[in-house]
Amino acid sequence: MTTTDLRQRVRDKSVLTFGVIVPIALMFVMNLVFGGAEEVELDSVTVAASVAADDELGQALVGALTEVEGIAVTVEQVAPADVRPRAEGGDAQLGIIVPDGFGAAVTQGEGATVELVEGDGAGLETDVLISVVRGVTEQMTAGTVTAGAGGELGLPPEQLGRLGQQVGQSVPAVTTVEGRTATEQLDPGATMVAGQAGLFLLFTVGFGVLSLINEREQGTLARLQSMPMRPGLIVGAKALAGYLLGVGATLVLLVAGALLFDVDFGSPALVVALVLSVVAAATSLTFVVVRVARTAEQAGVSQSILAVVLGMAGGAFFPITATGVAGTLLDLNPVATFTRGLGITAGGGGLADVGTPIAMMLAFAVVAGVVSRLVPDRGVAA
Repeated sequence: MTTTDLRQRVRDKSVLTFGVIVPIALMFVMNLVFGGAEEVELDSVTVAASVAADDELGQALVGALTEVEGIAVTVEQVAPADVRPRAEGGDAQLGIIVPDGFGAAVTQGEGATVELVEGDGAGLETDVLISVVRGVTEQMTAGTVTAGAGGELGLPPEQLGRLGQQVGQSVPAVTTVEGRTATEQLDPGATMVAGQAGLFLLFTVGFGVLSLINEREQGTLARLQSMPMRPGLIVGAKALAGYLLGVGATLVLLVAGALLFDVDFGSPALVVALVLSVVAAATSLTFVVVRVARTAEQAGVSQSILAVVLGMAGGAFFPITATGVAGTLLDLNPVATFTRGLGITAGGGGLADVGTPIAMMLAFAVVAGVVSRLVPDRGVAA
């Protein structure tokens, strides 16, 4: 019976269409629409700066702008009176006026004010440069505060100058470096592939299990039950067919997504373990639909509703995060758990790390299986 069901689904192209072709096509569409959202290209920026040529700290402040990675910055030295007109006229995206004696004031522990003028049409690039200026001046301010504290303690002026300069030019105590995606997180491309695989998995497993209702409506189920075999074998054969269809289609989608969208989910063995677990959960849920639905049409509609709701909640179209009760309910969603498990494997996690997601999906399968045995079979009652 399992072989017959599988052969039938392969012949009528239903699994190939709804389990592989449609989700891959949807992946392409979503990639075209949202694929470049995480990639922000920054334009070149012209900075009109007024700073004394002999002011070392002032020159260092302006020079820090040219060292920002990802932004091509051109610094034009102009007179103080020309900074604002150039910025307001659109010739410069940012204007900086460093007052005369800025470096001496910083090293002596005195205050100094740097004037920033955003140019006409300033964008994200200007905001980045302003943040850089603020960060550098805050570091220099630390030197000013240190020198002021030293003055209150009675240190000589020459020592105050050296102390303030050392603090202002010191290397930050805390630095950041670019790292890999955090555990349990996928990049946008991988999230799209995992979400679509989980969404259409719920449709795919239904092809095998929902055929029970078709057998019942066509009258062939009664004939099968009259044969000398255990009634449970019929249900088991349908479940096995749906399970094999779900495993095959999900693996194809993950492999296709990895190749087409340059996605890496980590260890293939762990990915297979996650797929086997989530397909078991989806298959068990389908049995609940079979018991509740009276007709094939009702079962198809119910299956579609569950697939869309669980798929969207699991991040099939965009990531969803929540806390409290809503967060707990999302964690119980097998599609969300599957996506989180793929995030762990993509981040280099091992078998022990994915143990919790696998256990949650298998527990969901057991609970759904028990519920399917407890709820009345409305199809038989009809």
